[in-house]
Amino acid sequence: MTGRDSKESHRVATPLELLFDLTFVVAVGTANSRFAELLGEGHSSQAVFAFLLAMFAISIAWISFTWFASAFGTDDWLYRALTMVQMIGVVVFALGIPALFHSVDEGDHLELRVMVLGYIVMRIAMVLQWWRVSRESPSFRKAGRANILWILIAQVCWVVVGFAHLPLLVVIISVVVIGTLELLLPRFAQGGAGDTPWHPHHIAERYSLFTIIVLGESVVGTVASSGDLLGGADGAQWTGNAAAVVIAGVGLTFGMWWVYFATPFGDILAHRRRRGYLFGYGHIPVFISIAGVGAGLHVAGLHLEHHAHLGGTAVVLSLALPAALYLLMVYLLHTLLLSATDRFHLLLISLTLVVLAAAVLLSAAGVSVAVCLLVVMLAPFITVIGYETIGYHHQQQMLGELRTRD
Repeated sequence: MTGRDSKESHRVATPLELLFDLTFVVAVGTANSRFAELLGEGHSSQAVFAFLLAMFAISIAWISFTWFASAFGTDDWLYRALTMVQMIGVVVFALGIPALFHSVDEGDHLELRVMVLGYIVMRIAMVLQWWRVSRESPSFRKAGRANILWILIAQVCWVVVGFAHLPLLVVIISVVVIGTLELLLPRFAQGGAGDTPWHPHHIAERYSLFTIIVLGESVVGTVASSGDLLGGADGAQWTGNAAAVVIAGVGLTFGMWWVYFATPFGDILAHRRRRGYLFGYGHIPVFISIAGVGAGLHVAGLHLEHHAHLGGTAVVLSLALPAALYLLMVYLLHTLLLSATDRFHLLLISLTLVVLAAAVLLSAAGVSVAVCLLVVMLAPFITVIGYETIGYHHQQQMLGELRTRD
């Protein structure tokens, strides 16, 4: 485990990495469904808090493995066995998500024990992986030991918070502090130990694949929200609401996919390796917002089935807000990674926000939720049309300037 070649040609995701990602499908799906159910009951603040905490923990766990695998993935028997242990940890973690949402809804404590147990299992495997690096790679021995130290510090903190029966306010403050430590862990662990040999195109592909996985939850949300809207005993009679949900759900998901893959993140990272941290952790709001869109679609279906306690405007907001966050974050990442602003981008994102605001205002004016969903669906296609007509040439110019500077 001496480190992969960061310039290795034709580096792609391995079957093991794809299998590993499947365990996160369960975790994201569980968080998504619980979020939608709690939101549909009208407990908005509790639902948002629990969802943000769950998705943050999911993202951190996935990011930790992904960057290590890009730099040191040997795919030998021991590496595979330790990856299986991490997968077990992810499943244990996912089993603790419903208890978290239930405790937040009750409001008197945070039930984190099963989730922390899942993290313990994951981090036992992660520490052993870094221990291999510290023993087998003289160039990265310092980085291996530093990562072991900071992973153990962070995990001990989580164990204390999860099992010590602290007051609720202390637990919430501790979660924020430890969460900040998790974000800074790569800086602490590798700040003085040198960069690990992660592969820019491999990392970009891994993130794109995980983005597709999370986008899949929007499809799940579409199915969950439209199933009971079909008329007739056999579900063969389509209602207008069912058709609107299906069109809006698939259309919005497709538009979000198109927007994400319009940016060649691999090419950018190849020239902006020092922006790897920004790319890696800047995707956390992207993942959260995509999952939020899936939950919003589910809530819309519950509302149209008359199973939700939210008004029409709140339902549209539950979809429009995560969609807006997603599009803003993709634009922000594009701008920061390239260190280049584009007035055309400002025009596109402004028009996008106008469309989303229009959907909310239409709902407030009494327009049906089904019609408002179709309006929200149009938001990402503002960017799609802009990119396919003019934006593509702007982007190529930015990339050309980046290569010239390098």
